[in-house]
Amino acid sequence: MGNRHKFTGKKVTEEILSDNRYLLLILMDAERAWSYAMQLKQEANTEPRKRFHLLSRLRKAVKHAEELERLCESNRVDAKTKLEAQAYMAYLTGMLRFEHQEWKAAMEAFNKCKTIYEKLANAFTEEQAVLYNQRVEEISPNIRYCAYNIGDQSAISELMQMRLRSGGTEGLLAEKLEALITQTRAKQAATMSEVEWRGRTVPVKIDKVRIFLLGLADNEAAIVQAENEETKERLFESLLSECRDAIQAVREDLKPDQKQREHSLEMDSGKVSNIQYLHSYLTYIKLSTAIKRNESMAKSLQKALLQQQRSEEDGKRTPRPQDLIRLYDIILQNLVELTQLPGLEEDKNFQKEIGLKTLVYKAYRCFFIAQSYVLVKKWSEALVLYERVLKYASEVQSEAGAYKNSLKELPDVQDLITQVNAEKYSLQAAAILDANDTHETESPSQVKDGKPLSERFETFCLDPSLVSKQVSLVHFPPGFQPIPCKPLFFDLALNHVAFPPLEDKVEQKAKSGLTGYIKGIFGFKS
Repeated sequence: MGNRHKFTGKKVTEEILSDNRYLLLILMDAERAWSYAMQLKQEANTEPRKRFHLLSRLRKAVKHAEELERLCESNRVDAKTKLEAQAYMAYLTGMLRFEHQEWKAAMEAFNKCKTIYEKLANAFTEEQAVLYNQRVEEISPNIRYCAYNIGDQSAISELMQMRLRSGGTEGLLAEKLEALITQTRAKQAATMSEVEWRGRTVPVKIDKVRIFLLGLADNEAAIVQAENEETKERLFESLLSECRDAIQAVREDLKPDQKQREHSLEMDSGKVSNIQYLHSYLTYIKLSTAIKRNESMAKSLQKALLQQQRSEEDGKRTPRPQDLIRLYDIILQNLVELTQLPGLEEDKNFQKEIGLKTLVYKAYRCFFIAQSYVLVKKWSEALVLYERVLKYASEVQSEAGAYKNSLKELPDVQDLITQVNAEKYSLQAAAILDANDTHETESPSQVKDGKPLSERFETFCLDPSLVSKQVSLVHFPPGFQPIPCKPLFFDLALNHVAFPPLEDKVEQKAKSGLTGYIKGIFGFKS
């Protein structure tokens, strides 16, 4: 490519095609242009002018792909690489035509790409076939979308099924497919004018709410048919997000309707307005969906608890009963919010139904609290909680006569009773064994009171530490021992002793006066 002073570009030709890395140079140029186009695709949502740059980068990627396909026609390249280069070229061409909304040309390019990958999948091993089949699955929604825009009305149902099975599409098709589904539902929503819930018919005038209610049944059916928990979780999140948007649209209409709603409350003796009742209905859907999602997560955790030993062997994080307790706390909180919905305070059947559901989830919550106490060997507390579970379960069974249809979706209480009875017997046995273990541990033949061997020669004791490297033979360093202190002597007799007179042994001083004072001054002595 020249020297350090000047760049001299060199084209990759068939003559210098002696190493496969020459092909990688062209491939990397195409991938760089394509990846930059995908980045601009995201940014174009907020900056529409970047769409022009997006199309320019896609054209550049197609140009590099054409160059790659031309080089792969050489005799030095094997048949597999030639087919992959043709499929790659067809895919990028389809992407460009897709962005230009040239549906027929895009569909032809995608079909060519799909056909090549299907042939490659059939020609090689299963491991390689997985990659080719994955590419086919990525291309299929684009083909169906192009077919719908050409005029195939049956394609929309297939696209919706693809979206629901995967929990949301990704890539170039995502926004267009969401817009297409919304547009289709909007056409159907034009014929929808009202909704009936709990014996009351409410007009629906907000388009966003109509679209959400039309897609509610499809979304719920897709959740039931979801193949794995991850897909189900994504679908739940998508449904809750759409529900929140619909509630926000109703809430905006509630603000100017405040005075009218207050007036209707006075005139209709507590009956809420239609818009408020619609808001309660959407809130009910949101809370019910949140309860179903948490219940689904609880079931997954329960399965993981049953496989707890396997998880511990694999070194993974083991789920605990505390995780389930948290989920059931959230469910109970959602049920409390359901009982407080405006317009349903006087609905006795609704309140009774929510009360029974609350008892069911309280029973499961108590059960897993008891399980957490069993893990820390608090047998008495766990036994009391098991009795509370049986109490809640018996209340549900005695009062659920007329509400069995509404309780079908809930966990079976009879299974819980059977499990609790079994757990009670296991708990009692474990408590007895634990008491025996405690007694054996405290027996004098096994208890070591901390004394070294030198102080318990006369007592037999099973001490495994005697054969270890940390054997306790004597106290070292030795402890301090008391000793007598140095005596102190006090002379108490001195005050009572009469000393003998010593006047005769002491020299008497001469009488002194003025004469003596003068003599003393001048140094005269007597």
